[in-house]
Amino acid sequence: MTDTLYFGTYTKKTSEGVYRANLDMKTGLLSNLELVAKESNPTYLTFDKAGHLYTVGAENGEGGIAAFDTDSKLLNHVVEAGAPLCYVAVDEARDLVYGANYHKGEVLVYKRATDGSLTLADKDVHTGSGPHENQATPHVHFTDLTPDKYLVTCDLGTDEVITYDVTADGKLTKLATYTTALGAGPRHIAFHPTEKFAYLMNELNSTIEVLLYEGVGRFSLFQTISTLPKDWTAFNGTAAIRVSSDGKFVYGSNRGHDSIVVYKIGADGMLELSQLAPTNGKMPRDFILSSDENVLIAPHQDSDNVTTFFRDSNTGLLSEIQHDFVVPEAVCVYVK
Repeated sequence: MTDTLYFGTYTKKTSEGVYRANLDMKTGLLSNLELVAKESNPTYLTFDKAGHLYTVGAENGEGGIAAFDTDSKLLNHVVEAGAPLCYVAVDEARDLVYGANYHKGEVLVYKRATDGSLTLADKDVHTGSGPHENQATPHVHFTDLTPDKYLVTCDLGTDEVITYDVTADGKLTKLATYTTALGAGPRHIAFHPTEKFAYLMNELNSTIEVLLYEGVGRFSLFQTISTLPKDWTAFNGTAAIRVSSDGKFVYGSNRGHDSIVVYKIGADGMLELSQLAPTNGKMPRDFILSSDENVLIAPHQDSDNVTTFFRDSNTGLLSEIQHDFVVPEAVCVYVK
C-alpha cells in the first residue's frame, strides 16, 4: 500500500514550490520526490474532494491564496497588498475555502467555483494584542470547521479562539470568543473524533489546553499540559497537533526541542504524557499520520529532511524508521 504525500515549502533557498513523494506504508520509507506546482512560499496546502489544490500563494509582490486544477496547473491567485496566508481549509458543503493571514490578523473566506477557482467572499480583521513580544498585533494562524460546522479561528497574537457562523455565500458573523492563558499564543486546534473535547496547541508557552467543546462555537477549559520535559529551558515553539481517529492519542510537534510529543487520552478526555520522540531534524513545523495511521511523517523546515516513524496503534508510541529523505524547506505535509 502506498500513500501520496504533498509537501508545502518555503522557497527562500532551493525549493521551487509544492512537492510530491510516495510513502510505502509497509516499510515506512519515502521515495520518488518530484516538483508538482511552482509557487512562491506555498507554506500550507490542502485539497478539496474533487482534487483541486489550494495553497498559500503570492503574485506580483502581493500575498494571498493560489488555486490549482486536478493536474496541479494554476487556476488563479486571489491576492492583496502584504503578506500571504499561513493556513487554508476547504468547506465542501458551502463551496468555500477559508484562509488565515498571520501578519495582517485576518480571517478570509473564498467562494469556490465549479472549476475550482476562487473569489474573495468576506473577511474579518481581528484587533488586540498580548503580553508576549510576538503578540504586538493579531496573528490569525488557523481557520477551519468545528464538528458542528462553524468556523473556528486561532489568533496567536491576541490569545483568542474566535468562532463564526458562515452563510452559504461565505458571509461571517462572530459567535463566541474563548480566551487562553495570557501569552499562550494559540496556533492550531484539533477535535476528538467522537467526544466533546478539543485540543488547543499554544505556540508561545508550549502547552496544550484541553477544552470542552459545548457546541455552537463555545469552549471551556478542562486541562493544561506542557509539551516539554520539566528541565527544558531553551527556546521552543510548538506547531502542529493531530488526534488519532480512534480517539485514543494526541500528537504535537515541538520546534526547538525538535520532537513529537505523544499523549494518551483518558476516558475523561484529559491527556497523559507518553513519549517525547526526537525527530532528528531542525524545526518540525508540521507532521501527519499516514492513511492507515501506522506511520507518522515529520518534515523539517531548517534541515530539509523528513523523518518517518512507525506508530503502535495500541500504545500510541513512535519508533523511528528513517530521517534522511530530503525535501527542501518543507513546512507542511498532506496525505492524499
